[in-house]
Amino acid sequence: MNEQNIKNQYESIIHLLKEQRLKEAQSQLTTMLTGCSDGDLHNRLEQVWTSYQYMLKYMRQGVYDPERDQLYRKLLAETWDIANQTKTNMLDGMSYRYYQTLHAANKRNGNVLPTNDLQVLESFEDDMAICQLMPDNQQRFNELTNRLEEANRHLFLITWGNSAWTNETMTQAQELLVSQQIRNIDLSLFVSAVTLSLTECFDIRKCLWLIDAYQTADNMVNQRALIGLVITLYIHASQAELYPELTARINFLNADPDFYKDLSHIYLQLLQSKETENVDKKIREEIIPEVMKSVNMMQGMKFGFEDPVEENDQNPDWEKAFNDTTFNEKMRQMSELQMEGADLHYSTFISLKNNSFFSNPSNWFYPFDLKHPAMVKLFGTQLKESKKLIRTVLNSGFFCESDKYSMCFTIELLTPTQRTQMIEQLDRQLPEEMLDEESTKNFQEHAKRREVISQFYIQDIYRFYKCFQRKNEFRDIFKEALALHTIPLFKETLEQKDTLTKVADFHFRKEHYHEALDIYHLLADKNEADADVWQKTGYCLQKEKRYHEAINAYAKADILKPDHIWTLRHLATCHRQLRNYKLALEYYKKIETMQPENLNLQFLIGSCLAELKRYDEALQYFFKIDFMENNSLKAWRAIAWCSLVCGKTEQAERYYDKILSSDEIVATDYLNAGHTAWVQGYIDKAITCYGQALIAYKSTTNFLEMFHKDKKVLTDLGIQEKDIPLMTDLVV
Repeated sequence: MNEQNIKNQYESIIHLLKEQRLKEAQSQLTTMLTGCSDGDLHNRLEQVWTSYQYMLKYMRQGVYDPERDQLYRKLLAETWDIANQTKTNMLDGMSYRYYQTLHAANKRNGNVLPTNDLQVLESFEDDMAICQLMPDNQQRFNELTNRLEEANRHLFLITWGNSAWTNETMTQAQELLVSQQIRNIDLSLFVSAVTLSLTECFDIRKCLWLIDAYQTADNMVNQRALIGLVITLYIHASQAELYPELTARINFLNADPDFYKDLSHIYLQLLQSKETENVDKKIREEIIPEVMKSVNMMQGMKFGFEDPVEENDQNPDWEKAFNDTTFNEKMRQMSELQMEGADLHYSTFISLKNNSFFSNPSNWFYPFDLKHPAMVKLFGTQLKESKKLIRTVLNSGFFCESDKYSMCFTIELLTPTQRTQMIEQLDRQLPEEMLDEESTKNFQEHAKRREVISQFYIQDIYRFYKCFQRKNEFRDIFKEALALHTIPLFKETLEQKDTLTKVADFHFRKEHYHEALDIYHLLADKNEADADVWQKTGYCLQKEKRYHEAINAYAKADILKPDHIWTLRHLATCHRQLRNYKLALEYYKKIETMQPENLNLQFLIGSCLAELKRYDEALQYFFKIDFMENNSLKAWRAIAWCSLVCGKTEQAERYYDKILSSDEIVATDYLNAGHTAWVQGYIDKAITCYGQALIAYKSTTNFLEMFHKDKKVLTDLGIQEKDIPLMTDLVV
């Protein structure tokens, strides 16, 4: 059996379990286990099979069992877990995936946390305190930091590769959680290892441990734990709800306002991270080029007093640069992205993730630590005063942990002299108010906030999934929908109106209309849709070209917020798209009573009248636009066409002559001018206009297609149908 066959068998079993076809699933799992040498799994499946057979037997006999549902759920969960472990064990030695190599090595080492590593973590602070008292302690300092990093790395990989904790392992992990000697940095790294392990294989003990970790006081630990739990329950949603103890623990958390706040923020931040590549593209291709254009315009400005007589005579272009609306708009967009929590630094640091530091997977999740050997090598044992910029920036909460390391490695690329010069120069340029004690304290407090920690930790996870050298081996959740409110265990928390509205509005702003629509419909089903929700529902449906449904949504918005111009305008637009010009006209006329001077509205009303063949009325609107707006090609085209189709050919000719003398002629202008000339009997002029139309359409096929669309117009105006092919032959 090869790797793909094992995965196919496993997927088939999981499909049966999701459909609660337990007997078939157990039967297939029995067959699959013939290729697995793990005797414990054979024994567990035999016990589950026997228990289920007894359950079926008692049910057939009509025996009442009040705990039948609970037992059935337990048997489903146990069978699912056996299937997980069977697949994972069978792939050992067969799959070259990174996780499988870790799992195989871990299984040989007994599936427990290495005691030596735990002891190194617990003794580190005491060992460092002693080291500080020793003279010439650099060698000892290096030994301690190297030993700590090695223990963390080994513990991380062991934990990642462990597919199922035993009671003994769970006890070890609990002791690690409550230990007073373990640094929050080391515990946070361990939480990340647990999360990676759970993404590969569900384990109820690890999930319950993450909940315990979330309830600790340290924000770095608790936010990593909650994010790990969210990712786990997203990946393993169906399996997780089979465990009543997990449901009970989460229900208990629902009573905590911080849990709702944290979970909602994490939901939005995960969605925001999915937009990272789009944001990066927008910054590189739209915002930065516009900003640089404005900066280049301002370069070379002189604000000196070379000529006292004209010292106030500034170049008008300067004012234009300062007040340029494009520049201001791009800066506003950048500010909005930052306020949303968008990842603005991804492209800046992505090229630096090739550093050998990141070949070790634990370093992607290692909280920034000046005692990490890589940082000790770079900075030494002390951060001197000349490095206050580095200290301030790294403690400011402006960068995720892996980007802090990347930023430091840019310094490492410099020679010692260049490094010193750069840091000293940056020190001089950094405003003093950022370096005073109070400001530094404020930066540090900001960096410790729960929402800041969770935001940047998600960015670290994103970078791992996108940039790690073996990223293709992992399931990239950032490519998926991430509709967390649909996860059964999070429904009670995330289906609150406030969260659903924020999530839907996020999708709406990002033009994810399908995703937004699902949530707006959910709000409507819960009777929590106000006029704003119905307006946005209608807009999403309109964008998906579901105009009948959009009209229904807009109509509900109009009931809740009557005569709102935006709603009326979109109702009219949808009716116009459905070619129901009569109803569209009614809505436009209603808007006209509120905005009588709106020229665009005048044009839309005229267009509807023209479609209804009420040409004389339409012309009144188009003439009004022509009177109020100088050189309106849009009005001229409308007047010319309406004049033509209602037989006012001389008037049509005057306006087409004006259009053809403009600088913005399109192919249709030549075509319609040709129609006008032909109807008037000016054959040569018609042929000339048609010839120009042929050139403008750039192909004979396009020209003939557009020409024949107007066949009925021409015949209604007196052109003989038999003459039409003759005219096209004269032109083509």
